[in-house]
Amino acid sequence: MRSGRDAGVAQRQVIRVSAPATSRPAAPVTDEVAIEEPLEIRVAGDPLAVTMRTPGADRELALGFLYAEGVIGSLDDVGSVAHCGRPGDQGFGNTIDVLPGPGRVLAPERVEGTRRGTLTAAACGVCGRLSIDDLIARCAPVRDDTRIDAAALARLTGLMRDRQTLFARTGGVHAAALFAPPPAGAGAAAELAAPIAVGEDVGRHNAVDKVVGALIFARALPASGRVLLVSGRASFEIVQKAAVAGIPIVASVSAPSSLAIDLAARFNLTLVAFLRGETMSVYTAPERIVVAAA
Repeated sequence: MRSGRDAGVAQRQVIRVSAPATSRPAAPVTDEVAIEEPLEIRVAGDPLAVTMRTPGADRELALGFLYAEGVIGSLDDVGSVAHCGRPGDQGFGNTIDVLPGPGRVLAPERVEGTRRGTLTAAACGVCGRLSIDDLIARCAPVRDDTRIDAAALARLTGLMRDRQTLFARTGGVHAAALFAPPPAGAGAAAELAAPIAVGEDVGRHNAVDKVVGALIFARALPASGRVLLVSGRASFEIVQKAAVAGIPIVASVSAPSSLAIDLAARFNLTLVAFLRGETMSVYTAPERIVVAAA
């Protein structure tokens, strides 16, 4: 396993070419790229899911995924979370096992893939997940009157970008960050706090799982009064994870999907997309976004 500055980063050779080329390409140079490797998530030794992820915060990723799927409900359900095997073994670090806490019985059968006798891909969105009807049955709409100034929301992207260390080195990972919004009404003058948690990964969903997993370890769920900001597209699984975690506001710098919008409306989440500079598109529950009068 890698640690420290090199966690999640690999070295590869690359030839830089300009078009139209006016000379022969230069000699190969070393480039930093994001690592993408499989992580098998096991529950009490039984394989449950495989996701392609960037190594780092694997414990948080595993718990965040299991929480979103309803396999665990809190840190009390968990006895231990550890990689399988021994350091130095081939593939060490790519399998993680979650054991139940004392007197607890986990329910991995909630993930549809196990009912088919196959591993479910944690990266596949709706495929291999609980149905939307089942999600609605186990999660109530978010009842949270948190509000944030549009001007303050726009500034959160800079705070997240400042902490995207893997992206700065590789340009190849997504990010998710959780914020406590400043009091509404202060506008652009509001003092913004650093993110509560930040996750980076080649997968959008993994980045969110890492954030939620950090909240599980901190016993900080449900995440009432918080804002989740993601660097990529706002898809179904992003809204699903936010709804289960009780996060009232989800913002994305990119586009939303139709199902993400429908799910956000069903769970009373505020979904903001195309958050770029001082402009944004608010698709659901717009009352949580405060716009200053001209």
